[in-house]
Amino acid sequence: MSETIFKVNEKEYILPGNRACQGCGLSLAYRYILKALRENTIVGIPPSCLCVLHGLYPTTSVTVPALNTTFAGNAASAAGMAAGLRALNKTDITVLALSGDGGTYDIGIQSLSGAAERNTDFIFACYDNEAYMNTGTQRSGATPLGALTSTTPILTKQDPKKDFLKIMEAHHIPYLATVSPAYPIDLYDKFVKAKKIRGTRYIQIDTPCPPGWGYPTKDTVRIGQLAVETGLFILFEIEDGRFRFTGRSKTMAERGGKLLPLVGYVERQSRFRKMSMEQLGTLQAWVNGRWEECLKRAEG
Repeated sequence: MSETIFKVNEKEYILPGNRACQGCGLSLAYRYILKALRENTIVGIPPSCLCVLHGLYPTTSVTVPALNTTFAGNAASAAGMAAGLRALNKTDITVLALSGDGGTYDIGIQSLSGAAERNTDFIFACYDNEAYMNTGTQRSGATPLGALTSTTPILTKQDPKKDFLKIMEAHHIPYLATVSPAYPIDLYDKFVKAKKIRGTRYIQIDTPCPPGWGYPTKDTVRIGQLAVETGLFILFEIEDGRFRFTGRSKTMAERGGKLLPLVGYVERQSRFRKMSMEQLGTLQAWVNGRWEECLKRAEG
């Protein structure tokens, strides 16, 4: 049975006073991740916004143990932690590797792919804010077509976003899911489920970022909702190869599958202010095609 807001673990694992930006989508997501995984959790953290949130040793606002890793090696470090815990017969501790899109799509893909190919027993979650936000908003493999970054300042990004979910599904892992902090109960439920599964579990987190995306800090939840309602980000899970919609995406699919126009999402973010109509049309066509693909897959 799915949790409701009245059944979510009430304990807080992130204390007041962390260093995240106002309106940070990651801080919202991380709060519910830790509520779902609870005390017996070790988090691997590469250089990223999450390092900033955790703080500088010896002070931190997070109550679970964490290991700072290299940018490329978060999955490898997490695999080592999982092996060590297994050798000590400590099977009740969850290993979570939590990386940004740069540490997942780009710099961290080698160690993640290797761990997934071996079906290493850990959860790898990518908080995808679609650029290297911690180091100056540089373009990453997750940056969408038409977005401005500090390394694409004039012409915008000319390439489509890497379809990393298909890359991870090709590893035939037991559990893959997408979540958004704009829909915290869906997020919470999936991490509760992932905790109980053995092997590699991969979870993609759509993570709105006010300074990097260029919108008011009060709009983080609405931006996340629009990503789902336009079909740009789809809430689903794949368990042992079986695909199903979840949350808001499931409701939309059951009510005829109609999406909101993508323009309502991009016009609220200054990173898209130089996006051409041709780019918008290309991105809309990609969104429509992937949504249709998911509808057919759900029917099967």
